[in-house]
Formats: sequence, C-alpha cells, structure tokens
Amino acid sequence: METSDAPPDSATSESVDLASTNPHSLHKAVHARRSEYIRRRRIRVKVGSWNVAAQPGTDKDLARWFVDGEGLDMTLGGSIPTDKPDDDNQKIDLYVLGLQEINLLTAPSQYMTWIYSPDTSTEEKWKAALEAGLPQGYQLVTSEHLAGMLLLVYASPEIAPIISNVSNTSVATGALGYLGNKGAVLTRMVVGEATKLLFVNCHLASGIESSYVERRIWQVQQILSYTRFEPITVSGVSEDDKGKVGDEDFAFWFGDLNSRLDRLPGEDIRRLLMLHTRGEYDLSKRELRREDSLEGEGVVVQRLSDSSDEVKDRDPTTSDNTIDRFIGQQADEPAKQGADDDSFELPDPDEFPLDPTEDPASLQTTLGSLLPHDQLRRLMKERKVFHEGWREGPITFLPSYKYDVGTVALFDSSEKRRPPSWCDRILYRSRKDREAYEKKVREEEESRKRDEEMKAQGMEEASQDDNVLFSYDPDNDGDDQPNSTLPAYNEYDENDDDGDEQSEEASTGKITLDVYTSHQRITSSDHKPISSIFTIDCDAVVPELKAKVHAEVARELDRAENEGRPVVTIVVDHQGSRPRSLSDLERAGQVVEFGDVEFLRRATATLTLANTGGVAATFSFIEKPNTDGSDGKDLPHWLSTSFTYPDAEDNETEASDLGKEVTLEPGETINAHLDAIVDDVGLARMLNEGQESLEDVLILCVRGGRDHFIPVHGSWAPTCIGRSVDELVRVPKGGIRKFAKSLAQKKGKAGAIPYELEPRHAAPRELFKLTEALETLTDRVLADAQMLDDCKIPTDPGWPFDETTSVSVDRDTATSQMITIIDTLDHDEDILPSFSPEISSLRRLEVVSKVLLLFLRGLTDGVITTPLWNRIEQASIPAIIHGGIASESTNEDDKTNILDILATAPNHNICFVFLTTALAKIAAELAPLTKADLEAIKGLNEAPARGLGALARKSLTFRRGTNAAMEAVAALNKRRAKEQRYAEIFGSVVCRGPSLEKDKDRKALQEKQKTLLDLFIRRRGD
Repeated sequence: METSDAPPDSATSESVDLASTNPHSLHKAVHARRSEYIRRRRIRVKVGSWNVAAQPGTDKDLARWFVDGEGLDMTLGGSIPTDKPDDDNQKIDLYVLGLQEINLLTAPSQYMTWIYSPDTSTEEKWKAALEAGLPQGYQLVTSEHLAGMLLLVYASPEIAPIISNVSNTSVATGALGYLGNKGAVLTRMVVGEATKLLFVNCHLASGIESSYVERRIWQVQQILSYTRFEPITVSGVSEDDKGKVGDEDFAFWFGDLNSRLDRLPGEDIRRLLMLHTRGEYDLSKRELRREDSLEGEGVVVQRLSDSSDEVKDRDPTTSDNTIDRFIGQQADEPAKQGADDDSFELPDPDEFPLDPTEDPASLQTTLGSLLPHDQLRRLMKERKVFHEGWREGPITFLPSYKYDVGTVALFDSSEKRRPPSWCDRILYRSRKDREAYEKKVREEEESRKRDEEMKAQGMEEASQDDNVLFSYDPDNDGDDQPNSTLPAYNEYDENDDDGDEQSEEASTGKITLDVYTSHQRITSSDHKPISSIFTIDCDAVVPELKAKVHAEVARELDRAENEGRPVVTIVVDHQGSRPRSLSDLERAGQVVEFGDVEFLRRATATLTLANTGGVAATFSFIEKPNTDGSDGKDLPHWLSTSFTYPDAEDNETEASDLGKEVTLEPGETINAHLDAIVDDVGLARMLNEGQESLEDVLILCVRGGRDHFIPVHGSWAPTCIGRSVDELVRVPKGGIRKFAKSLAQKKGKAGAIPYELEPRHAAPRELFKLTEALETLTDRVLADAQMLDDCKIPTDPGWPFDETTSVSVDRDTATSQMITIIDTLDHDEDILPSFSPEISSLRRLEVVSKVLLLFLRGLTDGVITTPLWNRIEQASIPAIIHGGIASESTNEDDKTNILDILATAPNHNICFVFLTTALAKIAAELAPLTKADLEAIKGLNEAPARGLGALARKSLTFRRGTNAAMEAVAALNKRRAKEQRYAEIFGSVVCRGPSLEKDKDRKALQEKQKTLLDLFIRRRGD
C-alpha cells in the first residue's frame, strides 16, 4: 500500500456559495477543496471465488489457496503468487472471498428456512477457517450470507481504519423467482472517504440450454434492479438517495456465473482437454510425462501487466518470458561447460522452445480455440449482459468445472458427464470503464441519427459512392488473410480508448489486474477455486489535511456570514428609567416586563427594531419549539404581536399594522408591539390556581440571520373570575386580590384558596354586590325612562342579559367598562361609584349584567354543581322530567323538592335563591303588572277554562269594557316571555350538568335547566 504526496489529477475545485451557513454548505465548501486533502493511495485487493458444492472438508483447504496462494499447478494453468504477507510492497490490503453452495439445499422448503430462520453456524465456520490463515491484525470488515452464498471481506490494519459506510444487501433470484438458492450478496464500502468499492458474489442458474442462458441474463438484471445501499454519510451529511450498482468507483463481480461453451459437444471438449492433462496431445513431448502424475504439458504462466490499459492493448496469451525461461534452463546446466571455459556459443535457433500461442499442439492454443465459444464472452459482445464497461483478465487456466472430487484434472466421469466450462469468473470495472462505454453508446446513437437524417434527405447513395474506397467490413473482408491462432479473449472490449483521451473527471484512479488464476490442485470440490489480485490507485482523504481545510473553510464561512447576513438590533422601550437593548437585558438576566396583568385588561410592551446591517432584513415572530422535540406551537394565546411604523399615532395602530412579516432596508426602524391579555375564563382559572404563568420566550426569526430570543413576563393579578363558590365564601373583606396575594406570599407561590379556611360569608360577596347593583340600576333605568326622552328601555324580553340587545358601543369601550366593574369586585369596592358620570343608566345596567354572567360562567363548580344536578334529575321532579311548568300547586311542590336537595350545600343554596330572587324582581320591574291587571287576570282565571290560551280566547268575547282585560293579558304575556328568556339565558350558566356528545341530548339537558330556573324566576301568584 502506497500513498502519493501529490494531489490526484481528477480532483478539481468547485465554486460554492459561502453565504449559506448550514452543515450541508460547509460540507460542500470543504468538498470543493478536496484536491487539497485527497492523495492518491495504492491498495491491493485479492478476490477469490469458490463453489464448494457443500462438500465436507472444503473449509480446511480455504486458507492455503486463498491466503497462502497454494494449489497452483504450473503445468495445468496457474500464476505466480505475489501476495506474500511478509513483503510490504506485495501485502494484500483487502481479502474478498465469495463462496457458493456452502449449505446443501435440495428443496424449496430449505430455501424458506433460510429466509425465516437463518443458520449462522456455517457462516461462523468459514470465518474461523479464513481467520486462522490470515496474517495477524486483519479485521473483518463485513460478511453477508444468503442461503448458500457467503461474502467475507477482511482488511489489513493499515486500511481498516479508513473504511466507512459499509452497506450490505442481498437479492434472491432462485426458485419461484425470489428464493435464495440463486442470486447475489453484495457489499459497498467507502475507502478514505473518497473511493467507493463494490463487491458482488453471485450464483446464477445452471444449465446449458438457451432457456437457462436467458434465465441467467434475467437474474443479473434483477440483481442490478433491486440492489440498493444505504445513503453515504460523510462528516455528518448524508446523501439524499440510496446507492445502486453503477455509483461506485471500482466494482468486482465474481462467483459461479455458470457460463458454458456453446456449439461444442461436451464429450469432444472433455476428450481434447484430457489429452493435454495426460500429456498425450503432443506426441513429441510424451517423454516428459511421468506415469504417476496427471500433469501434462505446461501452459503459459505469467504475471499480468502492471497496467490495465496494457492488458487491453496486447494479446493476453503472448509470453514475454519464453526466452528468459530458456536461458534459465541453460543456466541450470553448468556441468555441461567447464568452469574455466571462456568460450560461449549461441544456441541454435531451432533449440528455442516455441511460443505456446504459435504451437498448434499446445494447451494454450486449445484453450484459445475454446474460449470464443464461451457464453459469457458472446453475451458481453452482444450487449446482453456485463457489457457496460465490465472486463475480465486473460484466461490461461483450465475450465474450473466440473471435476471429480479428489482429482486434479479428471473431468466429470459420472453418468451425466457434464462438459468442462469456465463457470467461475471474476469480472471488474472502474468508473472510467463505465463512462467510456456510456460515451461510446452516445456516439453510436448520434451516428445512427445522422445516418437516418442523411437517408431521409436522399444522401445515402451519394455517401456510399464517395466512401466506397474506404468501406471495410471486418467480419467479411480480408478472407484471404491467414487465420489468426490467437485466442483474443478480449476481442470484445468496450473500453479500448486511449488512456490519454480520458478526461480527468472520468475516473478517481486506475485499476491493474496482477494475477488471474485457478488453483488446480485444490481437489475437495467439483469446482476449482479462482483468484485475482488487483492493484488500485484510488483517492483517499488525508485526515490531517482535511482538518486543516475544514478549519479554513469554517473561518471563511463565518466571515462571509458576518459580512453578508442581515443584522437586526432590538431596543426594549419603557424598561426602567431609560430604553435598554435586548443584549443588555440578556446579560443582566432580565426580561421584557408587562407588569400586573388583570383579567381582560391589555398590557403592552414596545420594542424598537432597527436594521443595523448592510443588507435588507426580513423578520417575523415565529412559533416556539417545544422542549420535548415535538412540533412547534403557536404563540401563547395570551400574547399577540404586531409591527407598526414609529410615527404611527396610537389611535392608528390597528390601521397601520404591517402584517406578520416585515422587511427593513439598512438604516430603517420599526416598532414591535407585544400585547398581553387574558380574556379566557379557562386560562384565568389556571392562573388563579398557579397551574399557568405569564412567562414565555418570543423568537424573532431573522431570515438568513441570527434569531433573537425575547423573554417576556407578566405578573398575574388574582381575580374573582375563575374561582369556585367554596373559595369565594372564604375571602374576607378587602377583596380577593389582596387576600390571594397575601396567601401567595405565605406559601411562596400562587394557588387556590384553601378549603380548610373557615367560611366568612353565606355566599360570595361578589354575587351580593352584582345583584344589588342590578336591582338599583333597574330602578334608575325605570325612573330615567319616565323622565328622559332619550332613555328608552329595549322591549326585547332578554334585555339586559342578552348581549344582542345591548346598546351599541365599540368593543374596546365595552371591555374597558367591564374591567372597571371586575376591578371593583376584586378590591371589594362598591360598583356604582366606579362608573363615569357620562355613562347612561341603560349602559350601566347592561355592563353589570354582562359581568354577572361572566362571573357565573367563571365559577369552577357552578351555583348548582354537577352532583347536585344529578340528584335533582334522579329525584323524579315532574317539572324537570317533563320540561314544563304545571299547576301552581305542583310547581310549589317541585320547588320545595329542589330546595331540599340544594339545602345539602348551604352556600350554593343561598347563591341560587339570592340570584333567582333578584332575576325575578328585575323581570317583574321591567315587565310590571298593575293591580288592575292582577285583578283582571284573577277574574279570568276563575273561569271554567284554564290557561293562557283559554284566557285569550275568552277575552275576545268581551265587548265594551274589556280593554282592561286585554291589556292585562298582554302585560302577563310580556312578563312570562321575559321570565322564560331569563331562565333560558341563566339555565346552563347556573347549572353544571354532565358533558354530552349528542346535540339531541344537550338540547334536552338545556331544556331541563331552563325549566328549573323558570320555576324560581316566575313570580308566585302572578
């Protein structure tokens, strides 16, 4: 393994936008300078393949042929071993072994077993066998097992630390099209963060017929289609897509490809090769044959060229060392010459051994005549399989299949007598090979289109005439030339381009095939193992150089970011005696303070935002991410934000709202308004009980710049809204706010009022004050209506509690008036003096009515609690069951039963009676019945017909003097409409019932609650 100090030629710099600041842009920027930290590194890879045919004892032969290089037969095909571990220059960096048929699989049921319950004992056996022979320090990189196929990769101590992104997969293409008796196991890894290596160990379908050939083609296509690897991650940044075959820099495809010899009788192949293995083919050399050996004549054994390009450019069977061997033989006979003989005679040229490729009787010539019939070579030439840049070294060894187990060179003698074939193969390619093939395909397609265009234009005949002298068909012309005896295994070579013409970007390195051989003397399987040794000049990252570049790029990005990113400065207004910048507040551990936040009252803080950078700045308040990593949430519902221009008038704030996102040019300023308001009764309850707080962190997101985190805080002002009856009756005089704050100081935190305190009142003082104010204001409204022309009482029966009937005022004014009333309740002050003199009595009554309803809705337990309501429903009270009022006596009985139940909760009972009494009084005053009306109605009620309908019909019979009765009926109807509307408004507010899902059930419950209130609001005797 060697490392070059010079950067690789293929590494080029790329431009990158330094303005982006995410990890991906940092990775891109570092990658753009890869030429500064990538160096060319030389690694040696040994690939071995063996179909062990599930034979026992094959594991014992593994280390001696794959690691030690034994089992070669110099006479029957082999190669010079060059992987001596004690020689650093020849040391193997990666051992890659592909095995087939390591398990005996004879039925589809066994194939299924390997899918659902794989057996790892066999895999462990082969690992142990290989590790026992490897030099010390080699580490297992990966293993992948599928049924009978096993792929093992081991790395030297020097190369193992720089291997990453190892991803394994398997593709089954066997029985039924998906079982694992056939298919492939694959692994992809990255060496030095720069070079991707792919290893494919496959076992394809067996059989010589054309149907099996097509099946093998289909299986290769399936492997290519379905192979996917995990995305590569470098420096924490992952690729978007999964990897596939073709993305790698160097690929090795090996295994039992089951390629056979076409159009040759198997018996003839066997007989011809056996003549060579027995030394009977060339009679002139029979004397060299030993009777006790199967060894015959030799084949050319050579170390392959140091360059893969040289392998392509020369005849693979041409021997470069024939003369050297002859001279070596002469040197081995010193006895033939005297030691002091200075004479030296040149040998007779006829005594030189013939080049095997020129000797018709040599084994090499026989192999060369068989290889053109090899199916794999034909399919590659026809571009049906392994044609996209794949290549194979020269084959100078006997077919690897099929032998009798235990023999060196005895081909299948069983009844089937299978013909010898080169089933076991090792193919390889580089990125350069694949891109050269793709380029050639593009050029052919362009040439075809040009020919079609010329033909369409009628130029074909002229073109043929002009080029007739240069027309040459290599397949048909030159028949008078002598036949070549060269095997020319590389006859089909899609990559026969001059290496100088390859662009620098076409490859990350060079691959050289050093050895391609079979281990003929390994006899424990019916297949002979084959092996190859490759030298790869690839790119690899030098960690020290990369760290230096990374630091430089990070500094450049930081500088570019600071110069080009927008900068927003925030100043918090009205924070103490002078405005303070947000950074000052952050350093001091302070926050943007809203002060005391009361229910419904808006608290505001103002920020001044200035663009102090050199580029436009776009910013907005964004959602705050949750601490548990889940999706972000909206701004707190008690907090809102808006942007306005600094010169906007206070009353124009809403009109000048600039939206959620604002862009400022350099030097411009803008105001940000932060509004805190609690207008939700549910939130008020949680704040009262200390379950929530008015604290949060706003995030001002500056697009492309630094986000600003703005802590905000408000102090909750305790209120009577959102409390329970049981809490409020324990509040002493002075108001809830003062009492709650004193309790919070004692306990150290806010919370509910303890129930263990003694009750101070029979009912909440807030309810007393509200009902008292309602009654007083009702009397004042009636007086004003008599004296003032502009005071007209609304005739709607729901007034003043129905909000839709209220006097029209703007929303802010209405809210401000309600805040005033609530504030007086919280401080235990009188309500009426809190109104401004200009507010009319009508409006005052409406405001107090709205506050009463808000107060009742805010009661956590309600006036009639859920348990009390359940008891009322279970008591079978006729009015509640039937949802209507019956006779006077029945109504009184119903009311008595209800009050008996409410008496079990005295505070709630008093609240209910006090409230319904006040509502009945207000309804009676706003819809009065005079004494004459009552007498008229009493007289009508004594008639035989009962009820309002009968009363109305009877009144129609009155003649002169009946107007009083008609007016009495109208007044009574008005009273009843108001009472029923009040009962409808307050029914669901006063009563707490069960939660129901169906609309029908909810409407029935509301009708019962309305009936209950109607029983008590209706005036007795009316």
